[in-house]
Order: sequence, then C-alpha cells, then structure tokens
Amino acid sequence: MSPTGRGAAAAANTPGTTSAGGGTRAWATRLVVVGIVLAAVNLRPAITSLGALLEEVRDGLGMSGSVAGLLTSVPPLCFAVFGVTAPRLARRFGPAAVVCAGMAAITAGLLVRPYVGNTAGFLAASALALMGIAVSNVLMPVIVKQWFPDRVGSMTGLYSMALALGTSLAAAVTVPLTDALGGSWRSGLAVWAAVAAAAVLPWLPLVRHRSGPATQPQQPARGTTQQAARGTTQQHAPLRLTRSRTAWALAVFFGLQATAAYITMGWMPQIFRDAGVPAGTAGVLLAVTMVMGVPLAFVIPRVATRLPHQGPIVLVLGVCGLAGYAGLYFAPAGGAWAWALLLGVSNCAFPLALTMVGMRARSGPGVAQLSAFAQSTGYLISIPGPLLVGVLYQQSGGWGLPIALMAALMVPQMVVGFLAGRDRTIEDEATR
Repeated sequence: MSPTGRGAAAAANTPGTTSAGGGTRAWATRLVVVGIVLAAVNLRPAITSLGALLEEVRDGLGMSGSVAGLLTSVPPLCFAVFGVTAPRLARRFGPAAVVCAGMAAITAGLLVRPYVGNTAGFLAASALALMGIAVSNVLMPVIVKQWFPDRVGSMTGLYSMALALGTSLAAAVTVPLTDALGGSWRSGLAVWAAVAAAAVLPWLPLVRHRSGPATQPQQPARGTTQQAARGTTQQHAPLRLTRSRTAWALAVFFGLQATAAYITMGWMPQIFRDAGVPAGTAGVLLAVTMVMGVPLAFVIPRVATRLPHQGPIVLVLGVCGLAGYAGLYFAPAGGAWAWALLLGVSNCAFPLALTMVGMRARSGPGVAQLSAFAQSTGYLISIPGPLLVGVLYQQSGGWGLPIALMAALMVPQMVVGFLAGRDRTIEDEATR
C-alpha cells in the first residue's frame, strides 16, 4: 500500500474521526453541558434551604446560638477537608465519575438529615451532602477546561449562573414549600433531595469519559528539541504551588469571599427577622441576594477573560459589599431590598474567583492543582467566620459587632483579589 493509502486507512480507523465518532462526541458534549448545569444547581440548596429555616431547625433540635454558628461553619470545613481529595480521586476514577458520586452523596445527605432526630446526626448527614458538594466544587473548573478549553469564560459563566439560580431558588421557595407541606421543616428540607437525584442521571453515561472528549494523541513534530520536550513534561508534573504568590493570593481571596458568602447564606435571613421582617420576606430577601448572581455570574466571567487584569472587578464588587454591610448596620429593615441587591453583587466574587482559577494556569492538570489548592486552602480560611458571627451575636445580643466584622473582612478581600487578578500563571511562579 502506498504512503497515501496507508494514511487514509489510518485516518479512517482513528477513533473519533468517523461521522459516528463525531456524533458520539457531540452527544457527550451536550450531555456534559446538561450535567454541569444540573450539578451547579445542586451545589448550594443544602446550605440556603437551611438558612431559610434555621430558626425552626434550632428550635426543633434544641440548638444554641453557638451550635448554630458551628452548623454554618460546617460547609467550609467539609469543602476544605474533602475538596483536597478531588484531584486524586479524579486521576483514579475520572472527573465525571467523581462528580456523579458527589451528586449521589448530596441526594443521600439531604434525604437523611431532617429525620435523624438529633444535632449530631443532623451535622453528620449535612457533612455527607457537603462532601459531595466539595469534590464537585473542585472538579467543575477542571471539567470545563477539559471539555471546553476555548470557552472557559462562557462555560464558567453558565455554571456560575446555574449555581446562583439553585442558591436563590432554595432560599426563596423553601419557606413556602414548608408551609405547603404542612409546616414541617423536615419536609421542607428533604424535598431538595429530589432535585439532587435528578442531577445524578446525566453523569451516569459519562463515567467512562476519564479525561474529556476523545482526541487523537499528537506526536512531537520532527525536529522538536529536547528542551521543548522537557517543557511539555514539566507542564504535567505536580507543581509546588506554595512557591506561587498568585496561588496564595487566589486562595486567600477565595477564602475571604467564601467567608462572606456563608455568613450571608447562613445568617442574613436571621438578621432581617430580628429587625422585624417576616420570615417569608427574609427568605425572599436572601433569594434576591442570590439571584443577583444569575445574570452577573454569566457576564462577569466573560468580561474577566477579556481583561488583562481582573483587579478592577474585584474592587467594584468589594465596594458594593461595604455599602451593603453599612446598610445592614444602620437601617436593616428600612432599606432591606437595597442591601440585599448590593450584597448580591458583592457575592459575585465567587464566579470571578472560579474564572481566575482557569486563567491562572495554562494546562488542565495545572487547573486541577490550582483549583484544589485555592478552594481547600480558601475554605479552611473561611471556617472561623460563620462560627465567630454566631458567638458574637449570642454574646452581644445584637448584630452590630457581627456586621462590623463582615465589613472589616471585605478590605483584605479586595487587596488579595487585586493581586490575584494580575496577568500571571502558576506554572511560571511555581517552577522558578
């Protein structure tokens, strides 16, 4: 057979080059999009549904304010502890399989926790759901980078928008759903298990896809230098991220924005209720805060990927947060809707942080390492915040000191976010 004939035969037998293979890849890609959206919708209802019914849960389980503060600190603790295992699990089983298992863990945790009957069991079941959320949190940027390397901004925006939609939906409808189900907070919390179960389905056919869409392995071009080959190998070697200032800045930024987000999701409805706002309205106000992330979470990543420096976006979001905290301090009920909107804009630091994770690394393995490092370290940083708010609230008998703490933490968040937004990559810093 001539060289031309051999080349044509090889092309015909290459996986993924036939029309059937192309159709399979297109089908798998569409399924990944559905899976990403449904997974993102389920990454926050476990937290915001509890925030809307926190007073009822406290009364039902006999929790003190300090224990309730511990409960609001469980999410970042689980995200830090379990999130660091995500890259290792993904290497062994594939990202899709780990996310599928994560959605199943969320379903089981949400179904069990309302009916365990004591605080310890409630915390344990919550931890099971949060474990699933933790590994999915870390692997979402990895899956986006693998399947959509040329559309990181758009897909991160879609994922963040779905996450914000799920967050706000749980905050808005949990109280009305509870009333419709007979007023039992247990039923109001358990209903979200059905939504999580639906998110398992699209990932089941993708379990065998370990590293994104099938592609033809590329051989080095003739004449490739040994130095270039070593550079390619170095790209996939584990990076020492503790040497990277950008990785540390991004981790601290992630931790401080997570602190603000979990304080908001866990305590903001209670702040409004203590100011005289009805429980249903307080839940809707939290929903307003979360729903601001729906359009902005799609826009901000797209804008961020077009800018050489994302620091100015960080500063704008921080100023909105400071204004919202000032409003909560001076007139929590009078301007409740305005403060909810401002804090909703400020909470969009989360999709911005996810976008910067994808931009501060050049390769898929680099994104996986940076995502695990930034999220695990960041969530460790965020653990004391919600707990400290609960203690300050119980000891002072009001919200003045907790709100002052929230505002004070916004300043370093703006500083480290500005540093993390510089046009640098961790590969350059970690291998110097």
